[in-house]
Amino acid sequence: MAICVLRVGMPDRPGALGAVASRIGAVRADVVAIEILTRSDGRAMDEIAVEVDRDLLPLLLGEIEEVDGVTVEEVRTLPGGMRDRRLDPYLTAMALLEARNPADLLAALAVRVADELDSGWVAILDTESELLLATGGRPPGAEWLADAFRRSSGGRGGDPELMWATLARFDAALGVGRPDWAFSDHDHERLATMVRLADARWLDVGNRGAQTARG
Repeated sequence: MAICVLRVGMPDRPGALGAVASRIGAVRADVVAIEILTRSDGRAMDEIAVEVDRDLLPLLLGEIEEVDGVTVEEVRTLPGGMRDRRLDPYLTAMALLEARNPADLLAALAVRVADELDSGWVAILDTESELLLATGGRPPGAEWLADAFRRSSGGRGGDPELMWATLARFDAALGVGRPDWAFSDHDHERLATMVRLADARWLDVGNRGAQTARG
């Protein structure tokens, strides 16, 4: 059995999600989590985590797309299995609160962004020196990252599998890459929230570092 996450577009109407869930059950698969990403213009985009026999995955996808107006946009398999995502914000807040200096704070942020967004890599880049301050996974080199950040003008840019957020108090930019799985609007909101928490935490760890240096 495998845990697969399906990004599914469907009509935003009563019964649509139930019809999809019924098709999932028809191939002896289980829904283990559902996250609503967007709702607009009469359409909804959901991520549905499903436990399914790998051999039955093609049949499952075909069953889902038999539902009127439903499309499976993307599919990925979670290598580490399913976790309780409701704990993610608390784990991130705890990791940032436990940091005692700016370097530890950036390192903790990189780890938590990678975990929460299931990313392939995370890199925090000093926007002035173009040096890497913290990483997670195997990011591209600093030169590539600096060029990509400039081309994105500090925003999303044109690559749906890459996103950026600015750490204003650190004069740094955080880049996240997730090959083969485009970032959603919800992912951008989650990243922006984590970055704001880290920036707010800087007020404490930055001042503590300055006081230690004076002492």
